Amino acid sequence: MSTHPPAFDRSHTDDLAAYVQGAPTPYHAAATGAERLAEAGFRPAAETEQWEGGPGGWYVLRGGALIAWYVPEGATPTTPFRIVGAHTDSPNLRVKPQPDMGAQGWRQVAVEVYGGPLLNSWLDRDLGLAGRLALRGGETRLVDTGRPMLRVPQLAIHLDRSANDALTLDRQRHLQPVWGLGEPHEGELVAFLAEQAGLAVDDVLGWDLMAYEAQTPAYLGRDRELLASPRLDNLLSVHAGLAALAAAAGAGESPSIPVLAAFDHEETGSQSDTGAQGPLLGRVLERSVLARGGSAEDLHRALAGSVCVSSDVGHAIHPNYAERHDPTHHPRANGGPILKTNVNQRYATDAIGRAVFAEACERAGVPFQHFVSSNSVPCGTTIGPITAARHGITTVDVGVPILSMHSAREMCGADDPHLLAASLAAFLAG
Repeated sequence: MSTHPPAFDRSHTDDLAAYVQGAPTPYHAAATGAERLAEAGFRPAAETEQWEGGPGGWYVLRGGALIAWYVPEGATPTTPFRIVGAHTDSPNLRVKPQPDMGAQGWRQVAVEVYGGPLLNSWLDRDLGLAGRLALRGGETRLVDTGRPMLRVPQLAIHLDRSANDALTLDRQRHLQPVWGLGEPHEGELVAFLAEQAGLAVDDVLGWDLMAYEAQTPAYLGRDRELLASPRLDNLLSVHAGLAALAAAAGAGESPSIPVLAAFDHEETGSQSDTGAQGPLLGRVLERSVLARGGSAEDLHRALAGSVCVSSDVGHAIHPNYAERHDPTHHPRANGGPILKTNVNQRYATDAIGRAVFAEACERAGVPFQHFVSSNSVPCGTTIGPITAARHGITTVDVGVPILSMHSAREMCGADDPHLLAASLAAFLAG
């Protein structure tokens, strides 16, 4: 394994910061990803229409999920797939169906906790509001306030002298953000967002809205060697996958079909029509084979030779809590991507998958590190085991080591996003 990473490519991390800033919700992340692929020559594949089987790049955009693939010249119905899997969602606060509430002269927004956020990290932050509006006739419209609108105010230390000893937050009582003064009026939040989007409020029949950390990503450290940003989990991997797929498409002939599968709802178990446990990826792969004149037999042959890299952030060694980590596995920022292993199948990595990823890193000239959880700390999981079990595909779990995972604002090494993208590009090239 190389100990000398390639020269730091600041342009990739700059672009990651811009992508995160423009993707405050999974819907924006998927739509912006589709726009980037379209600029690279990819075309939309409508799920309600018959698909073409010729060479070129295609994508399916459904809500907060994006599946994209590139069919090289000479591909046959049995050509295997090389898949990068990631997810577009992050833990946050999501708006309830009846959002308008308030007390004591404050107007507030009723929210529900999504996923497993570090709740205290959402206190006293300037929050934007974004999501999608569902209109008459089935159309949807993305909406983003584009500026801070909300704040979850913490109780002053004078009124809770024990706050620095043990802060306990009630999810229902303590996390409802403030967005103004006065008495709440039913429908005013949605009316405000409809106006922001240039819509008549009567045309808005549904909404999926959420608060987001509005502070822009920033480089930290003496040498700007760290990146602080919201939603690194897991837009960092989605962005790297987009860059890798575009690179693979530009490389021409390939022994496999490169695929990016960016799912929604990973943070809540992936059980949805746009999650990894849903049928979306399987249907796309099947229809791709059928469009090239293949059969069910051809599909199974293609899947038998396919490999998936599940890319999600992992834990960097924490300088203040080193005892929470395995004593022999200490992933470090800017040390390259991590290869995640768990023998109880919380991660899907086995010896075969490890060899595939190690070879890709070798070809890319990228160092990699190993991650396992301490035996005394429960291990999280990813879409990796789900993908392996659902599709019968060899799968390996990788990612970038970060600090403050599931905080409203996370931190990684500024080199690592580029190193991950380079390794994924080499993997997709087969």
